[in-house]
Amino acid sequence: MEANGVNDGVLENKEERAKWDNKFQYILSCVGFAVGLGNVWRFPYFCQTYGGGAFLIPYFIALIIEGIPLLHLELAIGQHFRRGSIGVWRSISPYLGGIGFIKECEQSTSVDYFWYRETLNISPDISLIGDGLQWRMVLCLVATWLILYLCVTRGFESFGKAIYFTATFPYFVLLIFLVRGLTLPGAINGLVYLITPELTVLSQPRVWLDAAVQIFFSLSLGFGGLIAFSSYNSMKNNCEVDAVTVAVINSFTSIFASIPVFSMLGFKATMAFWDCLNENILLLSNEFDIQDGNITKENYVSWISYLNATQYDRITLLDLKSCDLQNFLNQGASGTGLAFIAFTEAIVRMPVPQIWAILFFLMLFTLGLSSMFGNIESILTPFLDLKVFPKYIPKEMITAMICLVSFLFALIFTTSSGNYWLAIFDKYGTALPLLIVAFFELIGVTYMYGINNFCDGLEFMTGRRPNIYWHVTWRFISPLLLFIVFVAYVAIEMQQHLSYETWNPDYAEFPKKEEKEYAGWVIFICAFLVILPTIFIPLTALYQFIKCKFGGCQKEGSSIDNPAFEL
Repeated sequence: MEANGVNDGVLENKEERAKWDNKFQYILSCVGFAVGLGNVWRFPYFCQTYGGGAFLIPYFIALIIEGIPLLHLELAIGQHFRRGSIGVWRSISPYLGGIGFIKECEQSTSVDYFWYRETLNISPDISLIGDGLQWRMVLCLVATWLILYLCVTRGFESFGKAIYFTATFPYFVLLIFLVRGLTLPGAINGLVYLITPELTVLSQPRVWLDAAVQIFFSLSLGFGGLIAFSSYNSMKNNCEVDAVTVAVINSFTSIFASIPVFSMLGFKATMAFWDCLNENILLLSNEFDIQDGNITKENYVSWISYLNATQYDRITLLDLKSCDLQNFLNQGASGTGLAFIAFTEAIVRMPVPQIWAILFFLMLFTLGLSSMFGNIESILTPFLDLKVFPKYIPKEMITAMICLVSFLFALIFTTSSGNYWLAIFDKYGTALPLLIVAFFELIGVTYMYGINNFCDGLEFMTGRRPNIYWHVTWRFISPLLLFIVFVAYVAIEMQQHLSYETWNPDYAEFPKKEEKEYAGWVIFICAFLVILPTIFIPLTALYQFIKCKFGGCQKEGSSIDNPAFEL
C-alpha cells in the first residue's frame, strides 16, 4: 500500500474540516487537557505515600514504555483519520467501533469541621442522603457548567481562545506558591521528604501498579479528547514531536507542582510538630514548676531525657503526646483531602490567608476547566462526525444538551453522601476502563489495522518512519504491560474488602475516620461503572460480526485501504 494513496483518500474526504488557529493553540489545548487536578493532588500523594523520590522511578519507566507510546498513537490516529474517537475506530475496523463509547468542631480541627460539616454536610453513610441536594453546592455546580458551556459553545473553535488563560494561569499560581512556599518555616523538611527515596518500597507491586495507572490520569489517555484535538490538525504535522512535547511538559508540571505542595506540607507538618512540642512543654513546666522559657523546642529532647532519668514515676503519669516530625510528614492526603484539608490547613497559617486561598482554588478551577474542554470535545466531535443530529440543529444546541445531561448526572455529588460517590466514580469509573480501552487501542492499530499501514501514514505525515523504539513499545511492551497491570489490579482488588472511610461524629474513635464495607447494591454499582464504558467494545464487535455474516459488511465511508475490513 502506498502512503500517498492512503492519505490522499483521507484528505479528499476531510478537506473541509476546521483547523486550529495555530500550532501553539493546539499544544496548549493538549497540555491543558492532560495537565489537570491529578498533577496537583494525585501525583504528590503517591510521592508522599511511596517514599518520596522512590515513586519517580516506576513513574518514569511507565511514562517511557507506556505513556509516551500511547500518547503518540492517539495523536497520530486522530490526525491521520481526522475524526473523533468513534469515527477513528470505525475507520480502523468496524469491530472496534465500541472503543469510542468510553467516556464535629470541638473534637476535630476547624478545617476538617468546615469541610465535612459546613461545606459538604456529609452523612455518616453512603446510603444516607440527608436533606437531599445541598443548595449551595448545586448553585456552584450550575455556575461551573454555565461557565464551561460559555467556553465550549462551539467546541474547539470557542474554547481555543479561553485555553490561552486556563492552560497558563495554573503555572503562574504555582510559581507564586513556589516562591512563597520556599520562604515558609519547615519548607525544607517537606522538600527533603520529597527528594529522599525510600527504595525498599519498590519491592511492593502496588507501587508499580499505581505508577502505571497514574500515567493514564496524568496524560488523559483513553478518554478520546486527545484524538478529537489532533483530528483538527493539518495532515502534514509532526505528531511525534507533539506527543513527546506534551508528555515532557506534563511530567515537568507534576514535579514542578510537587515542590510548592511539599513545601506547604512541610510547613504544615512543622507547625503541627511545634504545636505538639509546645503542649508538652506546657505540661512539663506546670508539673515540675519549671520557669517559662527554660524548656524550648531546641532543648526539649534533653529535658525529656533528664526527667525520665530523675522523675520517671511522675513523667509517666503525664499525658504527653508523641511528637515526631516524620509522622506528621507521613500523614498523607489525596484528592479532595489534599486540596481542601491538608493544603488549606497550611494556607490558614499564612499571612493574609484569603489571598492565598483565592489563588489556590482559582488555580484548581482553571485546571479542571481546561481538562473538561477535552472531555466535552471528546463527546461533541464524534457526534458531529457521525452526524447523529440533523444539520438544522446548531452546534451550540448539541453542546448545551451535552452540558445539561452531564450536569444532571453530577447532581449526585451534591448530596450529603456525594463525597463517597465521588470516590467511587474516581476509583471504579476510570482506572480499569482506561486500561481496557488503551489495550484495545494498541491491539486495534498494530494488529488489526496493521503496524505497516500505520507507519505508512506516519511517514506521510511526519516525513519519516517510526524508529525501533515505537515499534517495540506499540507491538510488544505496552500491550504486555497493560495486560499485566490489568491482571494485577483485579487480583489486588479481589483480595481486599470493598470499603470506604466515613466522617461519623458518633464513631467511638472520632475524629478518626470510620471504615465501613460497601453494601451489596453499592458493589453492584461499582461493577456497573467498570463494565459500562467497556461493554460497547464486545457488543459492537458482535454486532459487526453478525452483520458481516449476513452480507452487510462494508467499508466505512472513506477510501482508506484497510485490511481489517476483510475479516
